[in-house]
Amino acid sequence: MKIKEIAILLLLVLAVQPAVAVETGTVLKAEVIKKEPFTDAKTVATLNVGDKVNILKKDGGWLNVKSARGGGWVRMLSIRKGEAKKGKSVAESFAGLASGRAGTGKVVATTGIRGLNEEELKAAKFDAEELNLAESYMTTRAEAQSFANQGKLKPRSLDYLPLPQ
Repeated sequence: MKIKEIAILLLLVLAVQPAVAVETGTVLKAEVIKKEPFTDAKTVATLNVGDKVNILKKDGGWLNVKSARGGGWVRMLSIRKGEAKKGKSVAESFAGLASGRAGTGKVVATTGIRGLNEEELKAAKFDAEELNLAESYMTTRAEAQSFANQGKLKPRSLDYLPLPQ
């Protein structure tokens, strides 16, 4: 094959390759785009409610996005994957909660619930030492009552939240 034929063949192969699907999202609340996935990272741009973004990847509680205003990292709780649904509150629109590092330090801030993926579930092993450690933090009802009395804590009865309509 000649170089010209190879180049044409290469272009044809590239032309028939399926396009990589880019996930889209909608901004739920005004948010800043950060250079890195940390709250104390440099701010790159600002997003407004309703702005559209392309979601490139996820890291903990952060999404790497590209928008008309710029690209970088945004807290995932500020973005709804796909189109925002009309008539839903911001709280109802939150999809996929996660945990992630809050800043560049070693502090982890919980922003929701992080599920275990299939590999983590398969790799799980019983650890008697960790179970014993967890059980060592248990307290009796009498110890809890004594602690509450020392802190002058008083019991309060709270009603259940109403069911959603």
